[in-house]
Amino acid sequence: MKRHLLTALFLTTLLTARADEGMWMLTDLKTQNAAAMQEMGLLIPIESVYNPDSLSLKDAVVQFGGGCTGEVISSEGLVLTNHHCGYRYIQQHSSVKHDYLTEGFVAQARNEELPCKGLTVTFIDRIMDITPFVQEQLKRDPDPQGTNYLSPAYLKQVAERFVQAEGIEVGRGCSLELKPFYGGNRYYLFIKKTYRDIRMVLAPPSSIGKFGADTDNWMWPRHTGDFCLFRIYATPTGEPADYSVVNMPLRVKQHLRISLNGYSEGDFAFVMGFPGRNWRYMISDEVKERMETTNFMRIHVRDARQQLLQKEMQADAATRIHYAAVYAQSANYWKNALGMNEGLVSLDVFDAKRAQEQELLQWEASRGDTTCASAYRTIEDIVAHRRPMLYHQQLIQEAFVTGMDFMRIPSTESLAAALKEKNAKRIRRATDSLRLAADRYFQSVPFPKVESDVAKEMMRLYTGYMPAEQRISIFQTIDKRFKGDTDKFIDACFEHSIFGSRANFDKFINQPSLHQLEDDWMILFKASINDGLAQTTRDMQEANHNYNRAHQTWVKGMIDMQQAQGRPIYPDANLTLRLTYGQILPYSPTDGIEYEHYTTLRGVIEKEDSTNFEFVVPDKLKQLYRTKDYGRYAMPDGEMPVCFVINTDQTGGNSGSPVFNARGELIGTGFDRNFEGLTGDIAFHPTLQRASCVDIRYTLFIIEKYAGARHIIDELDIVGE
Repeated sequence: MKRHLLTALFLTTLLTARADEGMWMLTDLKTQNAAAMQEMGLLIPIESVYNPDSLSLKDAVVQFGGGCTGEVISSEGLVLTNHHCGYRYIQQHSSVKHDYLTEGFVAQARNEELPCKGLTVTFIDRIMDITPFVQEQLKRDPDPQGTNYLSPAYLKQVAERFVQAEGIEVGRGCSLELKPFYGGNRYYLFIKKTYRDIRMVLAPPSSIGKFGADTDNWMWPRHTGDFCLFRIYATPTGEPADYSVVNMPLRVKQHLRISLNGYSEGDFAFVMGFPGRNWRYMISDEVKERMETTNFMRIHVRDARQQLLQKEMQADAATRIHYAAVYAQSANYWKNALGMNEGLVSLDVFDAKRAQEQELLQWEASRGDTTCASAYRTIEDIVAHRRPMLYHQQLIQEAFVTGMDFMRIPSTESLAAALKEKNAKRIRRATDSLRLAADRYFQSVPFPKVESDVAKEMMRLYTGYMPAEQRISIFQTIDKRFKGDTDKFIDACFEHSIFGSRANFDKFINQPSLHQLEDDWMILFKASINDGLAQTTRDMQEANHNYNRAHQTWVKGMIDMQQAQGRPIYPDANLTLRLTYGQILPYSPTDGIEYEHYTTLRGVIEKEDSTNFEFVVPDKLKQLYRTKDYGRYAMPDGEMPVCFVINTDQTGGNSGSPVFNARGELIGTGFDRNFEGLTGDIAFHPTLQRASCVDIRYTLFIIEKYAGARHIIDELDIVGE
């Protein structure tokens, strides 16, 4: 009975967008969302949230790295984001001697802040809807029926034409990004400014920043202080630059005020960030395909690899540090796929999607049109045809590309070409280049025994899921030379390949041989993997020939129907700046279970298990709990808040997003979603979907009381008691 009631509710919410559903474009807030947000409790003008002509809260929200969000919280470029977003950079500076992952890190002075190689922070200077201009350009395109309407390279040219035609100046460090939305029915241009000198300021120990680890990941209630701090540096004139000792903390135009006033159940809240990908406009056949291909492979292949890595990581500190970020990234979307598949079944998302599809088809038929019906049949046929290819492609990707780190061996094509020509000058140049690439490679794979064990398991999984006649070409060689024994093949790779060991490579590079390159097991294996990916990609391209146009037509129909019925619309997430709003609310996942909307430090202590690395509590934190030394960060009842949940619409990429109260003040940092709401990437469920957030009071408590970094607190703009 409960399941049928949930399905009925889900159908209703799919067919009627709610205020707390939607990853809204900032440019549309004033016309689509302002009234609803104010009715729910927003106390500031919508122009204070986003204003195309002056500074607003939007100007303090940044893209952190390539896939997270951050917020600027001081006038001197201090950026708050998630511990898991900064994890690889904490790892970058960690060693057995200085294990910042375990012990945490705090810079007591600016000259102690650690530069992070490869890390960027990006501001969005301007957002413009330039759909008419793009559509006009597409009409003039030599191939108007082609796929340029989705091509990043083509749209980059269009963006450049637009700013030139409009006389828009693009400053130093700025770039243009023109992206299609709604399947190519609308286009937005983003002018972005990217800073490249980013330094680590503070990271709590993993026993705080990653408390609960994989067990609690994607779950509620949560008790993790998932935050860390970085700082943006720039030239003395405030321009982006590579790391330099002369660079200075960036004097930002806008930073956020922090509130200590807390929240109550039902309070209005909103979030800004860079959600990565979701698929709300999928048809039901695509949902099933996602479950049985991408999600299936993530669940089963990653689980096997993670079990092996976890065993090795627990046995050796150096191994743990090396694989920490790799393991965390893998485990994150392993559990996501697991939760999504469970939810798609238990919530009858297929039935809900079919009802949504029928509504559009009936609405279109009532207008004497069959355009969407034709597009729908096209998508159905494509999905049926491409499924085996997608299944194989995802298996190759998960087992060999993601699963085997040693397959990042350097390319030897330049050296092989030089050896074929017998050109001494080219051979020397190619040899020097390969030697440098090999240095980087061997530094990245310091544990060959671990790599070998994982590779053997990945080979077993691949052969178990893929029939012999359909496997990639290397398996013909394995059958012939190794009698089908994949373990012996992997042993041969590490024993004989030039990339099997540093000694092998050094012996080869001193006297390179074309024969060795052509017969090298690792090189042949990598080539076979690439051939397999290329073949499945070609097969998929053929199967998908008419997909994009059909999807564009289908999405346009959905937009037209919703607008005709007076419903607000929003596009699928695509790693662009969005806003979502809702309330701080508890929820009930199943009969008899009620979850509160917040957690406290008492829950951390209750979860403590000194025998389990996921639930170790630092002694200093326990001492602060015993003495109730919370300072001004405690709740009115004297408890120390840790996390809370809101019913906003978020996905990957929102990690690190600022959570604002009705006055536009920072009250928390989003870091996760709940297990029951993982279907949200495909269909939003307001009664079950929640986003987990670190309470800003816990963040400040850890900074001041645990880390002793009062100097950081002093540079913040804090209001309330």
